[in-house]
This record gives sequence, C-alpha cells and structure tokens, in this order.
Amino acid sequence: MAFLLLCVMYLSYISLGLPDSLLGASWHAMQPALQVPLSYAGILSAVISCGTVLSSLLSGRLLRRFRTGQIAACSVMMTAAALWGFSSAGRFGTLILFAIPYGLGAGAVDAALNHYAAVHFPARHMNWLHSFWGIGCMLSPYIVSMRLQNGWQSGYRTVAVMQGILTLMLIFSLPLWKQTAPEDPPVPAGNLCARIRKCKGIGRSLAGFFSECALESTAGLWASSYLALRRGIGTRQAAGAGALFYAGITLGRLLGGALAERLGDRKLIGAGLCTAACGIALLMMPQHGTAYCGLFVIGLGCAPVYPCQLHEAPEQFRGTDAQTLIGMQMACAYLGTTLVPPVFGALTGRAGLTLFPVFLAAFLALTALLRTDPDDPAP
Repeated sequence: MAFLLLCVMYLSYISLGLPDSLLGASWHAMQPALQVPLSYAGILSAVISCGTVLSSLLSGRLLRRFRTGQIAACSVMMTAAALWGFSSAGRFGTLILFAIPYGLGAGAVDAALNHYAAVHFPARHMNWLHSFWGIGCMLSPYIVSMRLQNGWQSGYRTVAVMQGILTLMLIFSLPLWKQTAPEDPPVPAGNLCARIRKCKGIGRSLAGFFSECALESTAGLWASSYLALRRGIGTRQAAGAGALFYAGITLGRLLGGALAERLGDRKLIGAGLCTAACGIALLMMPQHGTAYCGLFVIGLGCAPVYPCQLHEAPEQFRGTDAQTLIGMQMACAYLGTTLVPPVFGALTGRAGLTLFPVFLAAFLALTALLRTDPDDPAP
C-alpha cells in the first residue's frame, strides 16, 4: 500500500505543476486578446499567489483536522474548477475572480504534500517528487503551444480536464492514506508561531524561501514574453521554449534525488546556485540558441534549492512543529511569488524586458547571501 501511495503522490505533484506555468506560457497571447497592458500578468499572478499564501499559513490547522489525502483531493478539485473558469473568461476582471480559488487550492495541496514528504520520506524522494512538479510545469507550455491555434482558452480547458481526472484519482486513493504510517503526533499546546520565531536562523531561512521562489516565479512567468518580445522569437516557439526552464528543473531534481544522500542538502543547494548563475550568463548572450540553453540551465540550477530547503527544515529546526514551520516557509515562498513578478512587470513599462536577466541575477545573489550558516546550532 505504501508503494501505491507513493505513486499517487508522484502523480499529485504533476497536478501541482500543471497550473503553475500556464499563465507564463499563455500571457503573450492572452494580453492582446484581453486588451490590457503587458504588466497585468503580474497582477493576475499576485492574486493567485495571495490565495496560496493564505492557504499555506492555514495548512497547519488543516492538517491537524483532516488527512493529507482529503486536503489534496479537495484542493485539486478547486484548481480544476478555477482553470475551467479561466477557459471561459473573456475579460480580465473574470480572470481575477477565478484566480482566487486557483491560488487557494494550489497553496493547500502544496503545503500538505510537502509536509507529508518531508516527514515520511528520505531526501531523494523529496527531490524526485518535485521533479514531477517540473514535469507538470513542462507539459503546460507544450499544451499551450499545440492548442494556441484554437485560442488561448483551449490550453486552459485541456489542463482543467487533466486536473479533473487527477481529482478522481485522489478521491479513489483516500483509503491508502489511512493504511500507511500515522500522521504526526498531536502538537503541544502553546503559541506555535512564537516558538518557531525564536529558533536561531529561521529569519534567514524564511527570507531565503522568499528570494528563491521570487527568482523561479519571475523566470517562469516572463521567460516566454522575454523571448517573444525582446529576442524576436515567434509566438508559438516562445510558448514552447518556456518549457525549457521547467525541463531543466525536472532533470535537475531527478539528478538531485540520485545524489541527495551522497552529497546532502547543503552541497546540493550550493551547486544549484552556481549552476543557475551560469544559466543567467548564457541568457545574456545575444544568440537565440544560448538563450534557450540559458533558460534550461537556470532551471537546472534552481532545481535542488527549494526541495532541499524544505527537506532540511525539520532537522535543522528540531523541536518545532513541522506542519506550522513548513506552512510558514511556503507562505514566504509564495510571498516572493506574489510580490516580485508584479514588480518586474511594472519595470517593463519603463525599461521593457531588457532587464530580465539582470533581475534574475539580483535575486540569485540574494538567495546565496541568505543561506543559513551551516555552523548555526540547532535549537
């Protein structure tokens, strides 16, 4: 039964990734159809991310009342409904409305599955599970590029159907969650958030989640638009090329899973940050081929950072409530996703998309600076 549950979790991580890259791959086609400024992608992304922040912060309470499988099934159902709403929307205001359940569902399932994986599985599975998130993110731009001739709504409709199928799979798998290892023991009474804030190094850790996810979300949201509008690559080719970033993440997490127990979380994170720096350097070169390679290498470098930071947290901050801690980390991650892409979108109104590689480099440097000192003692 444990093997079947692991298979369900791998498929669930695909469902996490499918919606995450849709907006970035579709926006350069959606924007003229909706007759709104280019920077409005940041507004839509911010509304989605606000929902994910809220549901991530509530994840600790939800996990103490419901099983992980129940939360996952309800959340994926919510995102499927929201994506179907996107596919029927003809106005930007309607997209804003459906972005609310879109974000709430994504944040709840993400926090629930990441907590379960961090507590119950070794580091290799945390990386491999997140590589399946990369597969979902990689599939969406290809779906958009193939369906774009039928309108941008067609890509959203296709992904909504896929999410509906995954919802049914999660509903039928609910008995598996009851037959595996029990959930975490009851959490002692007291102010959990206050206890977590007292842990040495937690501030740097939370800020690191913010900056790393700001880097990933900005790259994922604006890469296709950068290629199409700044580098002169065709619309369909740019939509498909956006998948290269997520292809790099997928491959990097597969490799990270294989190396996790040999190198450890910290060395993998350091190697990933160096690799991402090389990718940004390639992206700055004028040739189209190096731009494609740069996106792939940036994804390859970002790949191990997020899952390794999540996996090391329960051990690094021993004595804290893992449910609430991971919820706080993911809330900070989603704050980066919420706030930073709109900031870059606002900058495009003044400087255009030229600053895209420089912007990524700034947040990569910030992530490296915020890495918690390995000599910090555990509380």
